[in-house]
Amino acid sequence: MSPFSSSRIGLFVLILGVSCLPGCGGCKSNPPAGDGAQTAANNGDVVVYCSLDSEFSEAVLDEYEQKSGARVLSNFDIESTKSVGLYNKIVAERSRPRCDVFWNNEILLALRLEQQGLLDAYISPAAEDFPDAYRSPQGHWHGLAARARVLLVNTKRMPDPAAWPTSIRDLADAKHQGRCGVAKPLFGTTASHAAVLFSEWGSTRAKEYWLGVKKNARVVGGNKQVALAVGSGQLDFGLTDTDDAIIELENGQPVAIVFPDQEEGGLGALFIPNTLCIIKGGPNPAGARKLVDYLLQPKIETQLAEGSSAQIPLNSKVKTTSRALPDEPIKWMTADFSKAAAGWREAAEFLRDEFEVAE
Repeated sequence: MSPFSSSRIGLFVLILGVSCLPGCGGCKSNPPAGDGAQTAANNGDVVVYCSLDSEFSEAVLDEYEQKSGARVLSNFDIESTKSVGLYNKIVAERSRPRCDVFWNNEILLALRLEQQGLLDAYISPAAEDFPDAYRSPQGHWHGLAARARVLLVNTKRMPDPAAWPTSIRDLADAKHQGRCGVAKPLFGTTASHAAVLFSEWGSTRAKEYWLGVKKNARVVGGNKQVALAVGSGQLDFGLTDTDDAIIELENGQPVAIVFPDQEEGGLGALFIPNTLCIIKGGPNPAGARKLVDYLLQPKIETQLAEGSSAQIPLNSKVKTTSRALPDEPIKWMTADFSKAAAGWREAAEFLRDEFEVAE
């Protein structure tokens, strides 16, 4: 089943607390403060908050600078607060926005910002080549360049493929205790995954699962750390994203990528796109629209698919496929995000209480 036809986008709200976390782990150019933001806009500069890893996104933004003549002032999130740090920064700046474009490495926080009325409406002409399920009907966000949630296995530590994990449930299986890993389910795609499981399984079963994972698996700061630990042989396997997994594979580490829960009646693998959002009241709305138009061009998804992150294109005009995908068809998880929103506050509080200090 294709993720393009089966996903249902709803108001999926991540409520991970109201405090403002540090917003930037690394900046190519710090956005100007106060009136300086308007000065930057007058110069044609565009302020971008980007939670997609800088190693994947910075070259794309640099190329836009060269072609447009406009400076891109980029803030990149840190791995341990992936996407949530910049989300909180946008919320904190709502009375005087400093960001023009939020390049989010997942979809859920884009929906949260939309719900709060913090996103500008813009239907890009380039968006018509993307599936309806991966763009806001009102033009509040645009999806592109997706990743899948996968299990990465160290083939030296687990030489027999018959013994490899096949499900995310293996993370809570006592036979793997201390030998598997997961990122904290508080940020980025791991939080997205956790929320979908609360929706799919219900609160009781999901809490039992995550308590089992906490007891059984090594909990690390982010998906990249999971992949590195598996690749270096510190762990037998771990749950991560295809972009982090493919880097370990192509760096020559003894690893294999397993798309989980493919059995008859299984959950399937979760599919999560990046999103682009224009912040309402940002200093340079015209520049923001030009950048979004550029990023939605087929060549960008082609570049991201062919690059080190092997992102999965959504644009119907892109013929390149991701190297991270197997030859055989994938069973994709059908996530009911609207249902997940209804009970997410309880889920978020539980996960924060259990995992905030875990590691």
